[in-house]
Order: sequence, then C-alpha cells, then structure tokens
Amino acid sequence: MAKIAPHDLGLQSKFRFAQEIVREVRKRVGDEYPISFKISAMEFVKDGINMEERIEILKILVKEGVDVIQVSAGNDATPEWISQPMFMEKACLTDFAWAIKKELDVPIMAVGRINEPLLAEDIIKAGKADLVCIGRGLLADPAMPKKALEGRLDDIRTCIACNTCMQSIFKKGRVECLVNPTLGREKEMAFHPAETTKKVMVVGAGPGGLNVAWVAARRGHDVHLFERQPHLGGQLALGSITHYKKELRKLIRFQTKQMERFGVTCHLNQEVTPDTLKNHSPDVIILATGSVPAYPQINGIDNALVIPIDAALNGHGQAGGKTVVVGGGPTGCEIALHLSEKGYPVTIVEMLSKPASQLESITQKMLLGKLKENGVSFKTDCRVIRIKENGVVIAEKDGGQMTLPADQVVFSIGNRPEDSLFNQIKSMGYKIHHIGDCLKPRSAKSAIYEGAVLGRAI
Repeated sequence: MAKIAPHDLGLQSKFRFAQEIVREVRKRVGDEYPISFKISAMEFVKDGINMEERIEILKILVKEGVDVIQVSAGNDATPEWISQPMFMEKACLTDFAWAIKKELDVPIMAVGRINEPLLAEDIIKAGKADLVCIGRGLLADPAMPKKALEGRLDDIRTCIACNTCMQSIFKKGRVECLVNPTLGREKEMAFHPAETTKKVMVVGAGPGGLNVAWVAARRGHDVHLFERQPHLGGQLALGSITHYKKELRKLIRFQTKQMERFGVTCHLNQEVTPDTLKNHSPDVIILATGSVPAYPQINGIDNALVIPIDAALNGHGQAGGKTVVVGGGPTGCEIALHLSEKGYPVTIVEMLSKPASQLESITQKMLLGKLKENGVSFKTDCRVIRIKENGVVIAEKDGGQMTLPADQVVFSIGNRPEDSLFNQIKSMGYKIHHIGDCLKPRSAKSAIYEGAVLGRAI
C-alpha cells in the first residue's frame, strides 16, 4: 500500500479537525479512559477520501490516543451507505473494517446491516472485526442479545432494513419501526393479562392478522386464526418473492413462532362462512382479510395481456417479453425491477411527475437507481386509457396519445379493501373489528401496529 507522507498538506487538511478533537478529548478524560472513533472508510463521491488516506489518517489518530475504531461508510450525499436499505447485502461494510484491521493494531468495530447474532458471530470468527455494532437490529428487537444467549434465534424480531426508523425520525421527530410497533410506546404497549378469557376468531393471516393473533393469545385469549390460503403471511409472502425483500420471510417466521409459543390455533386452507362462525361460536371476530388490487374501468382491461401482480412476481404470467407496469408507486417500481432483472424490457407508466414518491428517501434513491441501471423506461405525467391486443394506449400531459408495445401489462395502481365479510358477520350479531388493509389499504406497518393495539385491547 502506498504511503502518504504526514506532512502532505492535502492530507493534513482532511484530518486536522479530527486530530484536534481527539487531542482535546484525550486531554480531558486522561490516559485510562478509552476513546472510540467512528470513521467513514469510503464516501462514494467524487474526490472523496479513499481507503489509503483513511488508513494513514487513522494511524495518526491512534497515536493521538484513539483506542477503538468503528468503520462505517458514506456521507450526506450517499446516505444509502450510512443506513443501508434492503437492496444492499447484509454486512456490506465488513470488508472495509477488515482492510483497516490488517493495517492497525487496535480493536476494530464493523457496522452496516448486521441484523442477526449468527452473522455477527461469523464476522468475528472470520477475524474481519473485533466487535460488531448493531443499531437498527436492536430497535427491531432490543432483547436480541438475551434471546441469542438463550438460543432462541427464531424468537428474534429481525430488522428488515426498510428504513422506517430513519423516515420517522426525519418526518415525525421520533423513531418508529415497521416490525416492532412497541418501539417508543413501551409503556402504552405493556402486556397485561386479559380480565376475561374470550374465544377470538381472526380471519386473515397477513401482517395484521398474525400480529393481533399472537398478541391476544399472549394475554390469555383462546385464539383461532383462519386463512383461506395454504400458507401464512398474506401480502408479506407475496412481497418476499423478490430477492431484495426476502427479509420479509423472517418477519413471517417471527410472527409464526409467537403464535406457536402462545397457543394460537391455525386453520389454513379454510374459507370463513356463516357455518364456520356457527361451528366455532367466537366471542370476538377480527377481520384482517387485507385488500385486492384495483383496476381502472377502461377498454381492454380484460385483455389477456393484463396479468395480476402475483403472476408477474412468481413467474406464472406469460413468457415475459415487453412489459408495461401501470403505476409507479413503490410496488409498481419493485415489480418493474424484478421483471427487468429477468431480462424483460420494462416501461413504467405513472400519473404523477415522479415515481416512488411515497417511498422512504434512501430506499427510493436506491430503487430508482437500480431501475435506471436495468434500462427501465418511465412515462410520467401519463395515464392509460386503453389496452389493445399489442400494447397500451396512454394519454400524455400535453393531450397527445401514444401506444406502448407490450407482451404483458401489470397494473399496480393501488388496492381496495377486501371487506365483503364485514357487514355479513355484523348482521349476524357478532362483535367484530377490522384492521389493516380491509379497513383501509395502507402499509404493513399500519396493519402490524393496529394488530398490536387491538390485541391488547380486547
């Protein structure tokens, strides 16, 4: 590795501020107090400090009194390297820590999407770091270290790198978590045994249904969960098909483990009917049946070119080819990325001027960047007015029209509640609640939170 002379004025200008801080801190705390220093190994910007310079700077700072170094990456212009979204590999900064560890004789901390105990252990066993730093993982489950120590790995609520925590901090001024609705609400979300044990029927095994089921069961209720599909997870299971969202399976695993732990009885492959209600005689029914995709009332909507979202994701649609994804929200963009990675030419049609506008900013940046890399085209400020045998007719903002050739078309323009059971059950005199998308289509975060609240209230 090439050495950069400490007298180099360019390098000195880059470490002088840090050097003066370390000197002053050491002066104030004395020689026996350990000082930890966090550094960005790579900034990923033009003319940013590189690894060679970082190592030389750290050698100087160690002489000034730094005892432990935490190796991060990125800066304000590249926040995706500071709080890595799910598109990035787990432990993606570890090799930077390892490169620095080989050059310095002080303990090195690795950080960056280390969300599981076994992963942390592998990093240390491999000698790539002496310590690991876990941030978001401990927001998702503050009890992670204790559960790992006790061997309860399946009982850990794993961070899925959705960056809800970052978004909530900047937008609301407080930290929230998609997978852990109790974060920041520990007092109000405390568990208390139910005063009266009830037989609770939960209809739907999506994120809201799973959460309300085990929370209610933990409080002592006799909970029966009904799901018409042969598997648990609902929209979470569908969303986990893409490789960059496979972490959602760990959320399903966690919810499933809690249901097993607290004695929820699962009834899979079972449609709920009036006879089901009569046979089970529940005291309370919770409808968590989710939502179904919405479709516009336009000519050609029943054309064979139009395939449902699940078919597009699991490969049960047509044999690929030119694809038009109608709707450039988060789901539409994720579908487009998934199909573009299979080699299909994809065009996104979006009515707004900017795609994925509702998405958390760091994830949005990564997602749009990947779509661009894969050659996905965008038609913004446009709407679909007709489906033809060979393509999609769109209306542009200026009033013009054009046809986009297509072999398959996927609509992702939002959802409508699947609440057909609600009035029917209510008319039969049962006490009923509904949560999640069947109340109003929103997000998994909303469904999980509502399940957590209702499960503590019934």
